[in-house]
Amino acid sequence: MAATYPYRPDYAVPPGSVVKEYLEARGLSNAEFARRCGRSAKLISEILSGKAPVETETALQFERVLGMDARIWLRIEADYQLHQRRTAEAEDGEATAWAEHFPVRELAKRGVMEGTTGTSKRAPQLLAFFGVASVEAWHTKYSVANVAYRHSPTFESDKHALATWLRLAEVRAADQACADFREPAFRRALAQVRTLTRESVPESLDKARQLCNDAGVALSLVKPLPKTRLSGAAWWLSSHRPIIALSARHRTDDHLWFSFFHEAAHLLLHSKRSVFLDGPDGGDDETEAEANEWAANFLVPRKDWQRFIVEGVFTAACVREFAEEQGVAPGVLVGRLQSQGILPWNRLNSLKVRLSWADE
Repeated sequence: MAATYPYRPDYAVPPGSVVKEYLEARGLSNAEFARRCGRSAKLISEILSGKAPVETETALQFERVLGMDARIWLRIEADYQLHQRRTAEAEDGEATAWAEHFPVRELAKRGVMEGTTGTSKRAPQLLAFFGVASVEAWHTKYSVANVAYRHSPTFESDKHALATWLRLAEVRAADQACADFREPAFRRALAQVRTLTRESVPESLDKARQLCNDAGVALSLVKPLPKTRLSGAAWWLSSHRPIIALSARHRTDDHLWFSFFHEAAHLLLHSKRSVFLDGPDGGDDETEAEANEWAANFLVPRKDWQRFIVEGVFTAACVREFAEEQGVAPGVLVGRLQSQGILPWNRLNSLKVRLSWADE
């Protein structure tokens, strides 16, 4: 996600300073200038000192007396007032303290913020990143305390880092051309994604994203931030625009794909009002258990899985053969065997595909 930084001088002068230069160049006194404008000497004095603004009527009078377009005077005034407001916000101690909680260095590394951002400039840039006007608005929209989050009790993420990760996913989702959500189309897309688990992950994930977009679902892969211990998330931006976000936190294909189908289950089975945040095992409550079961059975139908378990032969060759029969990646089967305690966590990991980020 590329950041754009507009030219923004770190100073601004009030219109009165420019007026003084004009008066000096023409040899006009403040009093004479006030008479020519038809305004009181007090008002002109306040404008010259920056204590009073240049309003529309005054700008027109300045245009006639000094020969500079009224729009220029108004623009100088607007720039000055905006600069004053930006300065006041940058010096807001509460906003500065709020900004200290976020992973600013990591956001700079990802091109979201300026790498040289000083402490006073962090809050305004963070507010722009989150798309909110104030710290209070951020708490209303993004604070964990104010959103119906559902997540596993077995993991805990820092709320500021978590909100940042979710926003990164949301920004990436906004760049995707999605149709309106259609459940039948999404179910068909999931069946196609299931077969993609056998392909190399970068290409298969791109294909999965397109299939999801065509069915109305945004799919974002976002590298985890420090203190964000989650594998994925699912939520609805609106009644017709859901998002699935994946972190690839464990860097193996089995975790990535199981997380994807687990989040898909949330979209199909559960409330549109919640944001579902899931750790490596999806959690222990009823909703998470239901999503786990749906994902597992979608990847391998229950009766086929039970037959495989009853046979009880879990060599690499047998796992590959069963994976070929089912049309899924062998690593997906290994991950399920390990999560159910049938295999220890150090067995058959060679059948999993290890993942890495392009910047590493």
